[in-house]
Amino acid sequence: MKSKNRELKLIFWIITILFAAFLAGPILLLLGKSLWDGGLTFEFYSAVVSKKGFLTALGNSFVVAAAAAVLATAFAFLMAYAVHYTGLPRWFKSFLTAAATLPMFLPTITYGFAIIYSFGRQGLITRLLGRQFFDIYGMGGLLVGYVIYTIPVAFLLIHNTMGYVDKKVLIVSKVMGDKDISAFWIAVLRPLLGTLAGAFIQAFFLCFTDFGIPASVGGRYEVIATLLYNQMLGGIPDFNRGAVIAMIMLIPSIGSICILQILEQFNIRYSRIDQTELRENRIRDMGWGVSGGAVSIAVLSIFAVIFVVPMAEEWPYKTGFSLEHFRSAFFDSGLLSAYGHSLLMALLTAALGTLAAYGAALIAARSNLSQRYKRIIESIALVTNAIPGMVLGVAYLFLFSGTSLQNTLLLMILCNIVHYFSTPYLMMKNSLSKMNAGWETTAMLMGDSWIKTILRVVTPNAMSSLIQVFSYYFINSMVTISALIFIAGARTMVLTTMIKQLQYVNRFNEVFVLSLLILATNLAAKALFSWLANHKVSDK
Repeated sequence: MKSKNRELKLIFWIITILFAAFLAGPILLLLGKSLWDGGLTFEFYSAVVSKKGFLTALGNSFVVAAAAAVLATAFAFLMAYAVHYTGLPRWFKSFLTAAATLPMFLPTITYGFAIIYSFGRQGLITRLLGRQFFDIYGMGGLLVGYVIYTIPVAFLLIHNTMGYVDKKVLIVSKVMGDKDISAFWIAVLRPLLGTLAGAFIQAFFLCFTDFGIPASVGGRYEVIATLLYNQMLGGIPDFNRGAVIAMIMLIPSIGSICILQILEQFNIRYSRIDQTELRENRIRDMGWGVSGGAVSIAVLSIFAVIFVVPMAEEWPYKTGFSLEHFRSAFFDSGLLSAYGHSLLMALLTAALGTLAAYGAALIAARSNLSQRYKRIIESIALVTNAIPGMVLGVAYLFLFSGTSLQNTLLLMILCNIVHYFSTPYLMMKNSLSKMNAGWETTAMLMGDSWIKTILRVVTPNAMSSLIQVFSYYFINSMVTISALIFIAGARTMVLTTMIKQLQYVNRFNEVFVLSLLILATNLAAKALFSWLANHKVSDK
């Protein structure tokens, strides 16, 4: 038992030191930068808040993020309902799920360019339909981009919760004579209130802190993310005022997490879930199917341009088929180097991040360490979930400038591990909590050490979850840009930061080629990891 506790405490201290050095330290330094100028001062806060345009940009961020979150949650609910509460064909439900989650496999900066080339004056959709529907630079472009960006997160939250809602309640409600609206409220909406509110808050948080979409279609409609970027990497960087903007970005993030914790109590949990088949209703199925299909086609049509433009000779003037843009991209040593960096960063992030999440989950779910240790691990997960990527990137820029870690792949890997830690940790904790609690005791009575038990018994049974965590880290590392834009160097350029560089010189064909490369890599990785995870489950 003492040996077990020593090993667990070693894991605990490794994780604690990692997050103290690469989360607490950078954020505290950021706070210090915003408050210290030879002494404690609020001058920087006063200067930023009173500066012309700041409150407007802050208000713009709140307005467009809230509007996008409402739409994304509504569309996600519509698609999830069509999957769970209709008799639509299985293939069509798979199509809806794939369409809802596709944007996760592309970087957000690509969404903006897809909107430009779809809805611009010479855009693909504009040319097909004969008119431009909205001004792509400003709130219109941001709203479309943010909705596309957050539909996957909202859909997955609602989709997963709907799987645990007892469908028999809907049937009983109808049998008892409730009207359709009343039955819909009692059996569907009421059990999902906490999840729907959570989906809205998560979508709002992601929109408010995203940099990729405003970087491409923000135009003159300034939001707080572009203010922070311009303050830090603009013509005349001002680190103290940049630190102030970064700290202000934390306020809604922390507020969002606190509200999510409160909303958790509104989720209804059934002691027994009955997966009763719903009564056949063609009108219902047609209505939800058409609605869900329309949203799916709308999302997919925006991304169609990614395939069309790089295969045209010179869009929109010469639309003949050509693979010249692919050839030139794949013979560009700089672009290939960036792809190599992205793959290496994603693989190492996934490997090391999975180890960190697994170790933390073992302490929280399968140890007899005191609650003090477990509370610290839970707090780390909670805090990482509240720190936007841009804020973390700025904090790293301050702390590691001039050190041997500056502009290195190692720093980018550590940043990704910290940034995305919360979800992998919760995935592993939930998986380990469901396993037989007596395995370690039984193994120790048979003479095995704790570490041997973990390696021989627990890990094989957790392998499916470990693969899913690895997949989560890998895919997010391939598409992230908000933090890396501040810490990637010329020699450690990855695909997402390379896309930002190509934007400056208007090389949009290469932008779409790199986006397709990211998409193909992530889809291949997802397929491989899903097969491996399912293979491990079937072996049990």
